[in-house]
Amino acid sequence: MSDLVHNVNPSDTRDVIGSFEPCGAAQAHSAIARAREAFVHWRKSSPQERADILDAAGSRILAVRQALGEQLAREEGKTLAEAVGEVTRAGHIFKFFAGEALRVQGHSGGSVRPGVDVDVSVEPIGVFGLITPWNFPIAIPAWKLAPALAFGNCAVLKPSEFTPASAASLSRILSESGLPEGVLQVVDGIGSEAGAALVESPDVDGISFTGSQATGRGIAASCGQQLKRVQLEMGGKNPLLVCEDADIAVAVECAINGAFFSTGQRCTASSRLIVVDAIHDQFVARMTERIKALRVGHALEKGVEIGPVIHQAQLDKNQQWLQRAVSDGADLACGGELLKRETPGFYMSPALFVNTRNDMPVNTTEVFGPLASVIRVGDFEEGLALANDTAFGLCAGVCTQSLSRATHFRREAQAGLVMVNLPTAGIDYHVPFGGRRSSSFGPREQGDAARDFYTQGKTAYIRD
Repeated sequence: MSDLVHNVNPSDTRDVIGSFEPCGAAQAHSAIARAREAFVHWRKSSPQERADILDAAGSRILAVRQALGEQLAREEGKTLAEAVGEVTRAGHIFKFFAGEALRVQGHSGGSVRPGVDVDVSVEPIGVFGLITPWNFPIAIPAWKLAPALAFGNCAVLKPSEFTPASAASLSRILSESGLPEGVLQVVDGIGSEAGAALVESPDVDGISFTGSQATGRGIAASCGQQLKRVQLEMGGKNPLLVCEDADIAVAVECAINGAFFSTGQRCTASSRLIVVDAIHDQFVARMTERIKALRVGHALEKGVEIGPVIHQAQLDKNQQWLQRAVSDGADLACGGELLKRETPGFYMSPALFVNTRNDMPVNTTEVFGPLASVIRVGDFEEGLALANDTAFGLCAGVCTQSLSRATHFRREAQAGLVMVNLPTAGIDYHVPFGGRRSSSFGPREQGDAARDFYTQGKTAYIRD
């Protein structure tokens, strides 16, 4: 028997939300078998049945968004406002894919051969393994689960061991909304055991993974050997280019939101702030002033803008990056201190580095914490070149009042997501999501792009 894993509130480590015994490979394989059995019937369910279930789930989520948001904030550490916003987004995702379930793709037509008709249709694939991270513990499972179920697939969800309660709530709501038994299985455990079982099982037809680049590469290699469908989202090192003609107030708020909200624990965070020389000093001064005014504290406390880091290991890692950046030649403009609050938790002040180079490790490696670096450039062209000078390609942002520059940046940025005068972190649920290079692999997530991953085509020829 494995030791119990305790789900601890990062805002108050005395608050244990729950405990669970992690699933190993055997339990994961049992869950896969149940999902496989359920697929026999679920694949034949009508689009209306699936739409009704997903719509009901979306309505239930929205009806209890406040309670679910409080649970999420306790579990993950993002502020209550951010947590409720995430839950609301999850509800809308289910309602969106309820509609997609009814938008049956396919067409019929004549063949080039006389007396032959052609019918093109899409079908569900089977059982999907969904491996999700802790930083968006209800939104990311929602945007993987909703399309998988909408198109007639079954799913085995492996949530992060740090945020199991959100996944459990989502599973319960789907069951209460009429989802047949077995269609969704949840396995709580660590990735090297439960997650690996999903990846390696021949009875799992596809894997959708959000997490680290190292783990993603291993999953891609395994799925490639098996000729198994795979979809990977693996992080970013996202630039925000601030031009000399930018509205400074807009640029600062974009940087603050993108770099530090959700405690910087977002793959879409703008951790590289590339600032044109003419506005650099003013931008840094305004950023420093704004950072010092940010309120860090308990996620459920009114007025708190930034919650704690997820756990002690991540807090330690952030502090190591602070030391590393300084030793590499960066100057710490402000922040980075360990903070004490009324409750014991993993608190630190957001940190801003200046006088950094694009090739410094702090600017080439995803830190996943409230740390951002300023890189000074001479002009827009140099800034665009540095924005693209990265192994990642998830998000890229620009702040400018020039339409021509905004258009040029949008066209030339080597990223899957481009933001103009907006934070790099902040996306809609009804359009595709994904990056390039080392950020993503496989078909896009969300919006109508999700159909490409969760369905397979069939072309039938029929003689009269």
